[in-house]
Amino acid sequence: MKRVMALLFGGAILSGIAAWTAMAQGEPKITLQAFECGRLKQNDLGRFSDTMRFKGEAREFIAGCFLVRHPKGVLLWDTGFSAQLIGMKDGPPGLTLDKSLTDRLTQNGIQPGAITHVGISHYHADHSGGAGEFPNAELLIGEGDWAALAAMKPDDRQAVQLAHWLSGKGKVRSVKGDLDVFGDGTVTMLAMPGHTPGHSALLVRLPKNGAMLLTGDQYHFRENRAVRGVPTFNTNRADTLASHDRFEEIAKNLKARVIIQHDPRDMAELPAFPAALD
Repeated sequence: MKRVMALLFGGAILSGIAAWTAMAQGEPKITLQAFECGRLKQNDLGRFSDTMRFKGEAREFIAGCFLVRHPKGVLLWDTGFSAQLIGMKDGPPGLTLDKSLTDRLTQNGIQPGAITHVGISHYHADHSGGAGEFPNAELLIGEGDWAALAAMKPDDRQAVQLAHWLSGKGKVRSVKGDLDVFGDGTVTMLAMPGHTPGHSALLVRLPKNGAMLLTGDQYHFRENRAVRGVPTFNTNRADTLASHDRFEEIAKNLKARVIIQHDPRDMAELPAFPAALD
């Protein structure tokens, strides 16, 4: 009897260890990497708040790009400026780019073909410029932005950036509401309309570092987040304010770390690429 009990008890322990091991091994390995995809000099921040709070102030922004690795794929979140800007002498004033997105990735051992999804927070050229370098990736973009792009003239700079998908040559998912990218709740596009009709933020839940919230252009710099400023060029003020409320509630409830993609201070606090948070 004692021998039977010992066998049963030992078997229970082994089963428990096996279950724990399987569960641990089954945890998805998710990492987040951040890097610069261009710079923007802003000589007057007045237009970033329709209350004229920052009028006359100057600042340099970063175009932040992010790589999310997941067992089911690799998501590139925002793609900065077009490589056409490199070395351009008569380009848009205040905009600079020193390296193409594919060159930056390749030099760090990441082949363009490894990118399975390109997520665009919104259609503005400083977020969608490098998307065309990944024609085999599935494009993820908010439904409102996709409709706005489809209504633009083909030669509009913002439409040109995503012409591969607009022409029907690439796979695209026009996202209505939120999108659980990989189906397990770890990477979620969050609908945050207002800056553009289909603007999105990105929530990434990392195993060790917890919830990370990437702003898109929900905010452009820390001081404007503090006062919940609404840029004059946003498409809808009421939607922007509602999205501010939702964004802040999510950040509070998840105790999330907020990364303002254009703020060099937030980007500098992340591990230098290709190092990653996990």
